Amino acid sequence: MMAFRRLLRRPGADWGSLAANVIDRLMRSYCRHVHHLDTPGLDLPDGPCIVVSNHVSGLDPFLLIAATDRPLRFIIAKEEYERFGLTWLFRLARCIPVDRSGRVESAFREALRALRNGEVVALFPHGKIHLDEEPDKPLKRGVFRLAELAKVPIVAARITGVRAQGSVVKAVFVASHSRVTPLGRISFEQAGDPALRQRLGHALLGKLDAESFQRPNGH
Repeated sequence: MMAFRRLLRRPGADWGSLAANVIDRLMRSYCRHVHHLDTPGLDLPDGPCIVVSNHVSGLDPFLLIAATDRPLRFIIAKEEYERFGLTWLFRLARCIPVDRSGRVESAFREALRALRNGEVVALFPHGKIHLDEEPDKPLKRGVFRLAELAKVPIVAARITGVRAQGSVVKAVFVASHSRVTPLGRISFEQAGDPALRQRLGHALLGKLDAESFQRPNGH
């Protein structure tokens, strides 16, 4: 019992349940010691927001959670949500499953409710794992529509240093020197700007650094 108390005294997010908070602290420790996570942390606003990043592996959600001090409600593919042995964890983390076959309205409404309740929603706007060396892929427009409807900012980050990139499970267990780099914020008023969307896509894939991304002309 004392070990649990000591564990819960460590910095972390309050997920609203003892079980989730214990897992949060264990996961942060795992990211620090096994994946040597290096990050200044993501500067989230006090209110609701959307967190986005590039997506290179199944480790990515853990790294993003470890880089913040608030619970993140991830929008994840329905087939991942229903993965054998993991549904309980995704349910505990209050993930939002989305049916990628085209019926996305239910997940969109749930994400909108979460934002209007002051929560943080996280997603990977490329949709699936997408590595830097792969051909450019447009970002899903849903993230920008969500920001506009909820009137919340988008907080962007880039994940690097993960080994076994491209894998869902292996990357979680292969030690790495990972990093989560903040890229900056996009206001909901800017979310409809096609040029800014393109710059965000380039920044997520490392073709534009954080400083250049934040400049109005992207240079």
